[in-house]
Amino acid sequence: MHDHEANARYQDRERLASLWNDEVERFRIERPKSQSLWLEASRLMPDGVPMLWMAKWPGPWPVFVESALGSRFTDVDGIEHVDFCLGDTGAMAGHAPFASVEALTRQIEKGSTFMLPTSESAEAARLLEERFGLNSWQFTLSATDANRSAIRYARQVTGRPKIAVHDYCYHGTVDETFATLDEDGKVVSRRGNIGAPVPLSETTEVVAFNDLAQLEQVLSKRDVAALLIEPALTNIGIVLPEDGYHDGVRELCSKYETILIIDETHTFCAGPGGMTKTLGLEPDVVVIGKSIGGGVPAAAFGMTESFAKRVRDSIHLEDIDVGGVGGTLAGNALSLAGIRATLSLVLTPAAFKSMEARATEWTAGVQSAIDRFNVPWQVTQLGARAEYSFRAVAPRDGASAAAADDFELQQFLHLHALNRGVLMTPFHNMALMCPTTTSDDVARHTEAFAEAVSSLFS
Repeated sequence: MHDHEANARYQDRERLASLWNDEVERFRIERPKSQSLWLEASRLMPDGVPMLWMAKWPGPWPVFVESALGSRFTDVDGIEHVDFCLGDTGAMAGHAPFASVEALTRQIEKGSTFMLPTSESAEAARLLEERFGLNSWQFTLSATDANRSAIRYARQVTGRPKIAVHDYCYHGTVDETFATLDEDGKVVSRRGNIGAPVPLSETTEVVAFNDLAQLEQVLSKRDVAALLIEPALTNIGIVLPEDGYHDGVRELCSKYETILIIDETHTFCAGPGGMTKTLGLEPDVVVIGKSIGGGVPAAAFGMTESFAKRVRDSIHLEDIDVGGVGGTLAGNALSLAGIRATLSLVLTPAAFKSMEARATEWTAGVQSAIDRFNVPWQVTQLGARAEYSFRAVAPRDGASAAAADDFELQQFLHLHALNRGVLMTPFHNMALMCPTTTSDDVARHTEAFAEAVSSLFS
């Protein structure tokens, strides 16, 4: 049973609606140039945005960005914002980090894609080996691509048809991962899964986070090629692993000969080598994406020597280019130059210390408002990332976190922050720090959040 009684839905919906309307009116008055661009764009793109999920930002139209640097951006109406979204991790290095931009500029002047290696490739792989401990790397354009490739390789070497994931996970747009458990414990498609190709029960097993007994029940069937997980859930609110959970996961994957894939795309916030290095985890594959390119599409997956050998021995050279792994832009020279510069000069161990310190300040600021107004919410920090949820206690699995969601309340809080020059991730109540995030940036959120909570509960 999930602890749904810990959830705390906001009760005064009339007040919430009134506050929302006030914020919408303020937004309309202050952002006429964004409105004009949006109206023009709406003739050419659905909802006036280049990807439909951008319509989920709070407010009557999206904010159009003019320029960005470090932890801040300015919109076309001249309003400067502190950015805690940071491209939902894609800009974790900060916007336009100097060292990355310099390296990318040098490379693009020499050419960006050749379908051939450059000297940057081995150096990027060496840096990733140093961070995560695995010694055989391949490069893609996104973590989605990397996850798909790792899944295919796992199926290839095990001969098994299924994968397993955590309930309410997120691993990009990998078809097999849009699965959840219904009230009867059956695998079904998640709400909002667009154009699912096959029933998810045919491809996927789903287990609750922090539930080793359920995991063993699934893996013991010996039809699961790979367990694909985040070491902490991050896209349904932050859900942290309980003591001993990851040791148990590794033991069960070894026992039932299941490939363990750890997706560190968001949990890279935990330190220079993500939670894999911080917790001493031992995956067969690590996936990392978004942030490592310094602003250009880039991702990678690392394999243990033994798994990489099994993969290579199973593939004929004649078929290696048409087997469903990799594209002509994968491993391109521009992405690799970005990875090398970003890991060696921007997202350094010293930078992570600063980022984590700012996240600690952000967490304390949120907690102070929760305590001051006696609000039944909680806040959780994971390295340079932190998030509050509408629950009295931290969730231990995805279903508990999902049950606490309140979309209208979340939209109000995000629009309230946006109107005060603070950008939060539109999909949940998450803040991420970059190397140039300052204590003043954090204080700006602390002040705005306290004002919002006061308006709701005073």
